[in-house]
Order: sequence, then C-alpha cells, then structure tokens
Amino acid sequence: MEYKINTINDTRIIKLPKIQNPKGNLTPVHNSEEIPFDIRRVYYLYDVPGGETRGGHAHKELEQFIVCPSGSFDVILDDGKERKTIKLNRSYEGLYVPQLIWREIVNFSTGGICLVLASLPYDENEYIRDYDNYISFREKLSAE
Repeated sequence: MEYKINTINDTRIIKLPKIQNPKGNLTPVHNSEEIPFDIRRVYYLYDVPGGETRGGHAHKELEQFIVCPSGSFDVILDDGKERKTIKLNRSYEGLYVPQLIWREIVNFSTGGICLVLASLPYDENEYIRDYDNYISFREKLSAE
C-alpha cells in the first residue's frame, strides 16, 4: 500500500454542474470528471438525531466526496496539526476529502442528508477509528 500524507489544505470544495430548469434543477456527477477519483461506493446518512456526530475516523487509502443534497451539516477536518470546519448546505457543491484526513460530521439540520461518494468499497481494515492511533499512524509514515 502506498499512502499519501495529505493535509487539510488538500481538501477542497468542488462545484458541480447545475442544470437549471423551471421544473427543478439537476446536478450530474461522473466518474473522474467532477471529482478526482472513480466512484466505487455510494452511501448516505439521514435521520441523524440532533446533537449526534457521524464520522469520527480517517481512511488509509479511501478518498471521499461529501455532498449535502438537503439541509445542512458541518464537516470538521483534522490532519493532526490543523483543524478546520466546512459548512455544507448547497446541493451543487461537495467537499473532497483525500486519504489520511480525520473527519467528523456535526450540526445536522432537520432533514439534513449527507451523501458520500467513495473511491473504494467498504473495508473495515481501511478505517482508523481512534484519534490517537490516527496521529501515531501519520507520525510513523512521516518517519519512513
């Protein structure tokens, strides 16, 4: 496995195409066109109770593109040295999160939906779910 030690500066908001129509807008997403990877898995979070936090992990290799098609929520990004919070509330924008960035999803509005496009199928071994282990993993990679 080859790991890239990304920083929060490698995360970014990407605007998606917005096809406007009086009957309702449409936003298409294509593999490796609007987002910088091929989509291998799609899932979404919904009916998140007020005050709950989702995420709370990093991925060793997996990249994600996080979209808020309805409502709003905040994504807290952390690379072990810096943290920043991004508010997602536009269905035609998404947040690109590369590998080895810790993320937490908080402040879900009523009806908030979090749509995630992922570069790999689900693999529990791909996750780092403990923050201290995440920091140790990054430090070990930096030392190599």
